[in-house]
Amino acid sequence: MKGFLFALCVALPTIQVNAQTEKPSFEADKLEAKPIQTGKASFYADKFEGKPTASGEKYKASKLTAAHRSLPFGTKVKVTNIANGESVVVTINDRGPFVEGRIIDVSKAAAEKLSFFNQGTADVKLEIIDGTNGKGDTQPIMVDHVVVEDKETYDFDIKRIKPSGFGVQLGTYQELVNVMKIVDNLKKSYKKRVAVQVKIVNGVKFYSILFMGFSKRDKAQAMLPELKKKFPDAFVAEFEK
Repeated sequence: MKGFLFALCVALPTIQVNAQTEKPSFEADKLEAKPIQTGKASFYADKFEGKPTASGEKYKASKLTAAHRSLPFGTKVKVTNIANGESVVVTINDRGPFVEGRIIDVSKAAAEKLSFFNQGTADVKLEIIDGTNGKGDTQPIMVDHVVVEDKETYDFDIKRIKPSGFGVQLGTYQELVNVMKIVDNLKKSYKKRVAVQVKIVNGVKFYSILFMGFSKRDKAQAMLPELKKKFPDAFVAEFEK
């Protein structure tokens, strides 16, 4: 599988927190976690009420949910308003925000609990509380079973890269053999540059498969309808300049 680029980089500044040995209770004032990211938070406008999110769930302003560019769907994140110390735990079920300098979009209910509804944005700290999908599974994203044969052999040409521009993230997997099989098929089917990005959630490594090399968002967006037929969790990712 010549040209398989294995990008050993993390989508966020080192997402790594201690593994939980017991199922946490999701009360913001009783949780212990390590900060993974700080930046600006915004919240959904009313016009998004009832519209589908990237995960397929419909947005509801009354629910404690949020959009993040790269955290797996179902991840529980504690969001703290740095200005007033107010905290809330939200579940990631959408992608965004795609505005320079912003790191998370929260629901209206979450913005009210963080007391920045009238301000529009706030400086916040994010902490991962639970990296599962909220249903007790060990993987943050459910993936189809990939059939592999005993003693399959792959040829690698690996180099570390620094992604830029835009890409399309197809899915996130825990088993490396699944990643190898999928990437091999993708390179044959689409003739696109494929990379694998390592993410660490609660001390567990996951591998996200990406199509790379889009200079503009609309070019990456144009591929989504076709890709979502096979990868329903696919979304456009923007990399740091």
